[in-house]
Amino acid sequence: MNNRFLIVAAALACSSVLTGCGAVGRLQNVGKAPRMSDPGAPVAPRVEPSLGNHAKAEHGPDGSDPQIAEGSRGASLFRTGGGAFFRDQRASRVGDIVTIRINIADSARVDNATTRTRTGSENSGIAALLGLESQIGKILPGDPDPGNLTSTSSKSSSVGAGNTARSEQINMTIAATVVGVLPNGNLAIRGKQEVRVNFELRELVVSGVIRPEDIARDNSIRHSQIAEARISYGGRGQLTDAQQARWGQQIYDALFPF
Repeated sequence: MNNRFLIVAAALACSSVLTGCGAVGRLQNVGKAPRMSDPGAPVAPRVEPSLGNHAKAEHGPDGSDPQIAEGSRGASLFRTGGGAFFRDQRASRVGDIVTIRINIADSARVDNATTRTRTGSENSGIAALLGLESQIGKILPGDPDPGNLTSTSSKSSSVGAGNTARSEQINMTIAATVVGVLPNGNLAIRGKQEVRVNFELRELVVSGVIRPEDIARDNSIRHSQIAEARISYGGRGQLTDAQQARWGQQIYDALFPF
């Protein structure tokens, strides 16, 4: 009974360790390419206003759904959802698409050097103190000299140097969708791109806030013009797993104090 209990406990412990470290999920994907995430629901207004009836985009004059009403009519360039001839085609509304040009070429170098030196010495004595200096020999061991009771010296020195160098370069283009229009007219955008080659999946995610005035005539914007920008570029797959340390080594490095 005790042996069976120990076997069950060990199995549960191993299962919990494997689950916590993600080993079970990796074992399930052996021999398989990384799974691509499901595309999210397209972000778009429920009804797009037309040129002929821009002010009545949400509801018809009788409160009916204009999408249904327009569908019952014949083909027309001015129907709901029809293209606009004279409107600026740059992104300005929820659901519009804008091109993000990512050209990151950053480099930074920081050098620090510190030198500290400190020297101190102290000498004190009691040559005469109303005759009480003669009693010092009875209190302190040995044969102390009243004129040189204490003599101390200290010296400390420290030198520190630090260097930090960093360089990043990313040149990519991604299409993002306007997911919201802020009260001041700025646009909240978000874009995600996944490319899978053999057993490696490359992911690029961009989000942030842009100004409509910064969008170029070709409906593109630079990454440096995105406020609260969050740009994530990475991947997952067999190559990424091979470049990472094993989970046991990562735990050891986190817990080992020396």
